[in-house]
Amino acid sequence: MDFPVFDTLSDRLSAAFKNLRGKGKLTDADIEATTREIRIALLEADVALPVVREFIAKIRERAAGAEVRGGLNPAQQVIKIVNEELVGILGGETRELRMAKRPPTVIMLAGLQGAGKTTLAGKLAKWLKETKHQTPILVAADLQRPNAVTQLQVVGERAGVPVFAPEPGNGVGDPVDVARKALDEARTKQHSVVIVDTAGRLGVDEVLMKQAADIRDAVNPDEILFVVDAMIGQDAVTTAQAFLDGVGFDGVVLSKLDGDARGGAALSIAQVTGRQVMFASNGEKLEDFDVFHPDRMASRILGMGDVMSLIEQAERTFDADAAAKTAAKLQKKGGKDFTLDDFLAQMQSVRKMGPLTKIFGMLPGASQFKDQLENFDEREIDRIEAVIHSMTPAERNDPNIINGSRRARIAKGSGTEVATVSGLVERFFEARKMMSAMASGKGIPGMPGMPGMPGGGAAGGRKAKQQKLAKGKKRGSGNPAKRAGGGAPQPQEPQPGQLPAAFGGAGQNGGDFELPDDLKKMLGGQ
Repeated sequence: MDFPVFDTLSDRLSAAFKNLRGKGKLTDADIEATTREIRIALLEADVALPVVREFIAKIRERAAGAEVRGGLNPAQQVIKIVNEELVGILGGETRELRMAKRPPTVIMLAGLQGAGKTTLAGKLAKWLKETKHQTPILVAADLQRPNAVTQLQVVGERAGVPVFAPEPGNGVGDPVDVARKALDEARTKQHSVVIVDTAGRLGVDEVLMKQAADIRDAVNPDEILFVVDAMIGQDAVTTAQAFLDGVGFDGVVLSKLDGDARGGAALSIAQVTGRQVMFASNGEKLEDFDVFHPDRMASRILGMGDVMSLIEQAERTFDADAAAKTAAKLQKKGGKDFTLDDFLAQMQSVRKMGPLTKIFGMLPGASQFKDQLENFDEREIDRIEAVIHSMTPAERNDPNIINGSRRARIAKGSGTEVATVSGLVERFFEARKMMSAMASGKGIPGMPGMPGMPGGGAAGGRKAKQQKLAKGKKRGSGNPAKRAGGGAPQPQEPQPGQLPAAFGGAGQNGGDFELPDDLKKMLGGQ
């Protein structure tokens, strides 16, 4: 998932850490300067002041410890501390839904009007149906907002989930009675989960709070989820506390995380209320919804990616048998059995995971290429598909036969230029070579760039050729001592489990910062 709402915070924290690069030891001045930058970053992101004070105090205390002062890489040590404290603010462990021992499980949604509860109800129902294999039913208990019942019916239809709506709404009907009858309906038709969509509040209103409390008492929910707009700033914490006192809730759902406003206040809710964030919603589509993992969110905020979410998304999208067949093709004959048809199928499978910018955004270090990611044109993939579809089966099976006249024909058929066809064929051969090496366990010989992405296009090819030539022309040092020792030390690439050099990783005094085990495994660590 992509969370632009935290981009500014992520950028400011990255800038604060870069100031520590190359330092062999932290001084009091270094600690003070770094914590000041972190404090400003959090306040600018609308994180609640009491939370910022406590957070900074913990970082300052731990950063002043002997284990950091004597560390070989203070930048990595500080990032490790900030990461651990961020996870704590975000709730610590991932909190799963509590399911009733005897169905149905009742989930009640509460929150301000405009927070996105109705759409969230559909997203939650779809997620429960597809990932937890439940049989949910939506309950239209918001009888005040105009067309709220109709909206829920539309959302339910899109999610493929039934909606219980005995009253038309628009000010007509008793929401408490609707919620009570919904339980009988669920038991009769054997629905395993009941999701009650209640009326949103324009503010902290005692009468409306009383209505929500009455619905709670009528259905005795297993979970009450407070839905909060991640972009409403400091009011998020104030409203959350008011709902906690007036109605009570068990968990928080952050909505509208795809916005570009400051969303740091959302980071404060778990700390202030003692209730964890359980789900995150970041778009209009019903698929833009997932479990909230504090450790993964902290990792993304610090620019270290979210590889585990990427893996899970791939597992839900890719066909295991098809992937095994593709891997077998890549392992044999140097990957020569891997054709453009296979390449197209792989690309289409990746697209099913969502926009490529979101996928790339989950990779470690993606924040360094934020501008390129934002400027990436998804239509480029459509053009690639058009080019491949314009080829004959023989050409897709063996691109080596595509000569000049064939390229001209393919370009005309796909509405592109000959250079586009030539570039695609060249990138295909590079990609096949890379994937074959990976499938054979030989590592990555060179990452070919997507058009419009870092390392892509002609410039990326020229750079690769220049690096190759440079490797073949090693000059000996004029210093006899250096010649005897094999020359000057070469910059080291980051090893699995280490941070990028931008954060004081390999090449910046070494370091012993350990990334999460799952990320190290993905990077080839033990």
